Amino acid sequence: MSRREEILAEMGLGPVWKLRERKEEVFREEALTQMKAGSGESPSAWIELKQAVPACTACGLHKGRAQTVFGVGDENADWLLVGEAPGAEEDRLGEPFVGQAGRLLDNMLAAIELKRGDNVYIANVLKCRPPGNRNPEPDEVAKCTPFLLQQIRLIQPKLIVAMGRFAAQTLLNTDATIASLRGRLHNYAGVPLVVTYHPAYLLRTLPDKSKAWADLVFAKKAMLELNREKKNS
Repeated sequence: MSRREEILAEMGLGPVWKLRERKEEVFREEALTQMKAGSGESPSAWIELKQAVPACTACGLHKGRAQTVFGVGDENADWLLVGEAPGAEEDRLGEPFVGQAGRLLDNMLAAIELKRGDNVYIANVLKCRPPGNRNPEPDEVAKCTPFLLQQIRLIQPKLIVAMGRFAAQTLLNTDATIASLRGRLHNYAGVPLVVTYHPAYLLRTLPDKSKAWADLVFAKKAMLELNREKKNS
């Protein structure tokens, strides 16, 4: 028995702690299985997921978080936007893409006649903030990805937009640059995916805003084509 287990046992928390760890492990395994099987949504699935995320202690990031950042928006959205991980402001408020980057994202959405919460859902690969806003570690991504997979399964979006280098490389399991990934449809968990720049990056690199606009136009055209294909099928 480890020292932590001894301390928890003395406090009468050992079995509860082990049960919680086991429940988290089972949840992650079930999320992956359900996503691969394409199983349908159950009435309690969203409730269970929203309870599982803030209770998660699967990696060390839970020790430094103010709160988890689950995601926000229309739970039946056609559009799913995925970023990397929460920053300091997101960690404080519990909502993804806030502050200056969030305002720029809202403007980007408005440019293609979309808005936050209306046929749009926004989430991150990670639900907890990495310290110092560093890049997520592979183990952290592995532990958190089933939550994103479950969100995709429940939302059933028509299109995913990966925002930023790390989100794109993580979702597509590649080390390719954004420049080489832009301008074409990819696939993640059976859903078409488009790559573009993260709004925070665009705030620092203004010349690339025109490229991001081209990506949004491409995404909008891709969505129109997907809708046409569905209508004709």
